[in-house]
Amino acid sequence: MKKRNKIILWCVAGLILVLLCCFNILAGMIAPRMIEQQIQQNLKVKAKVGSLTLLLPFRVSLAKLEVGEILSVKKISFTPNLIALLFGKIVIHGLSLEEPVVNIVQAADGKLNLPVPEQKDAKAPEIYLTSLRVKEGRINFTDKKVTTEGFRMSVGKLNVQVAKVALPVTSLETNFTVDAVLLSWADEPFGEISLAGWLDYPARNLDAQLEVRGLDVTRLAVYYGNFLSNRRLASGKLDLVSLAKARDNALNIATKFNLSHLTYASGESQLLDLNLAKNTLDFFTDQQGNLTLEFNIDTLLDKPNLTQEEIQAIILKAAAKNLSKQSPQHLMNKVSSMVDQYEKLGKELKNIFD
Repeated sequence: MKKRNKIILWCVAGLILVLLCCFNILAGMIAPRMIEQQIQQNLKVKAKVGSLTLLLPFRVSLAKLEVGEILSVKKISFTPNLIALLFGKIVIHGLSLEEPVVNIVQAADGKLNLPVPEQKDAKAPEIYLTSLRVKEGRINFTDKKVTTEGFRMSVGKLNVQVAKVALPVTSLETNFTVDAVLLSWADEPFGEISLAGWLDYPARNLDAQLEVRGLDVTRLAVYYGNFLSNRRLASGKLDLVSLAKARDNALNIATKFNLSHLTYASGESQLLDLNLAKNTLDFFTDQQGNLTLEFNIDTLLDKPNLTQEEIQAIILKAAAKNLSKQSPQHLMNKVSSMVDQYEKLGKELKNIFD
């Protein structure tokens, strides 16, 4: 009896193996072309798929996907929920992207080169993703809006993990971690970024930490311009830690912001502005070229919104605390220099410290 059961078991296993091999052969011949056609029809860009294989227990693996000049992925793998398909829903478990490369270009008018899916009359099936993993990704960004020739930078060594909590089953709370390195177009690293925490968006709850380490701020001068200084920086490192907490949509962001080793380009004269926020680096940095700010921002999780004036007010309030770290003589010299240039500066200082 036991011998017969073993024979039956081996026969079933052999049959499954044969069917799997047949499916992989057919899938390898037909499925890639079908996927390419669907991408081309919906996104109107050329697509290419290297191969598709089925792994046990029913895990789909897609190799060498290319979508125009926008996206290329070395390998994609996932496990579809077959039961959900019977109810017209697509549930994907364990979506994994290995070495994806995304090329984003922003035109002078602000438009991105990202394709928009074609709108169809038929209702698309609902798609649910339970977990996502990105390994060694890269995003190349070219911005022709800020400069005619296009400012270029990359986000490299991008590793992402996103997963819905297992219990309770009804919960939509999602844990996430993101790590990346900022790169120049010549692949020179100029900063690191990490983000970790959890989000329950339907409940509007969040607990996350953003950390920026060793960011060379001069690399991003095209974006901040003279927001904090009217003089061009020659060097400066940014280290930042932001703790974001939201409960019932009320979002609070507590930030520790530290700029260090600030130096100005040679030949740059001090051109003060009546808007004191634009002189923050000139006035509030200490003798070592350091500026430390600690501030809180209160807004809404679903509609975060801060005007430039509100940001400047937060910066000035936080920067004023930095004055206690400077020597009285150093501070008096700065004030005297400013007062000599602008009589109105004294009024702005009075408004800050009142």
